[in-house]
Amino acid sequence: MNHTRLDQLSDGIFAIVMTIMVFDIKMPIIWGPVDNWGLWFEIKKMLPLFLSYILSFALLFTYWRAHHFFISIYAKNIDLMLTNINALFFMLISLVPFSASILGQFNKNELAIIIFGIHIILIGLTLYWMRRYVLYSEHIQNPEINRREIRGSTIRTLVPVFFAIIAIPLSFLSVKISVSLFTLAVIFNLSFYSTRLFENIMKKIYSFLFGADIKRHFAD
Repeated sequence: MNHTRLDQLSDGIFAIVMTIMVFDIKMPIIWGPVDNWGLWFEIKKMLPLFLSYILSFALLFTYWRAHHFFISIYAKNIDLMLTNINALFFMLISLVPFSASILGQFNKNELAIIIFGIHIILIGLTLYWMRRYVLYSEHIQNPEINRREIRGSTIRTLVPVFFAIIAIPLSFLSVKISVSLFTLAVIFNLSFYSTRLFENIMKKIYSFLFGADIKRHFAD
């Protein structure tokens, strides 16, 4: 398999999944006449579905972008193992409408948070596995990538996983906080400056704990 076929498969799967998610947002049937306030009340009840759709759509976009970098830019060739990792990744991506629908319809249930969080963890770990295989497998050729870029891609890949791990137990205290963590993970990956901000924070923490010499680990 060459890059073109894998890219086409990736774009097709992401396009379909990102499209069918909107099918869950359906206006409920209202029997009889309804005034403006009644209509607004019915629309307001659909707000969790809208928020779940926006969150999941943005999450899928970050996964699509990461997959493009790892497969189309980093990897110069594709082997059977990398193809199999992609198959697992695509299978998990195709299940996003299911977990997003549960989160939208049962947004006050801890189980909905657990299902969505575990799903994010599985996708993130599969993406991280794909990235490590592309960068370090002796069967895959890739261009010279500096340490800062590798570190940045590691952070962006694992932040949603880390946030989901925290969000799952927190759901038993506050479901809203857990959903906020999912949202922060997406915002982090959408922002251009988030990785740099994260590194600056880690520099200060390491410098405080271990001294200034640790800063050289963050050099290019």
